[in-house]
Amino acid sequence: MASSQVDAAVATVDRFLAALEADVNNPASGEWGIVLEAAGYRLDVGVAIRAQMLRAQAAVLPAAVIDPHQLLYWNRQAPFVSFAENQAGEVFVCGELPLESITTETLDRFLGLLLASATRAREFAIENS
Repeated sequence: MASSQVDAAVATVDRFLAALEADVNNPASGEWGIVLEAAGYRLDVGVAIRAQMLRAQAAVLPAAVIDPHQLLYWNRQAPFVSFAENQAGEVFVCGELPLESITTETLDRFLGLLLASATRAREFAIENS
């Protein structure tokens, strides 16, 4: 991977996140934390460049709040993002984009889908509790 491609991706993500009306921190080059709101609750999104991909993930729900089959059903519906569980059963939404595809438009769509997916799962859990 050419360093120039990573540098270009970092610059694009920096510009995009600077334009958001959200709390953003940048603990290291190629790593960001974004604080958003999903279904009325704080959503901490981690974004990082790893190898040739831009990865993002956020903890969405605690364990045993939603049927995993519902998450599998939703995984078939949205591009770029999917739900996963850790060993403790906590639900995360995560996704990846190849660095060569990063533009303002793809970042907007990618992070928008990640936020919409987290909101959908939280609202479903609230409505069905």
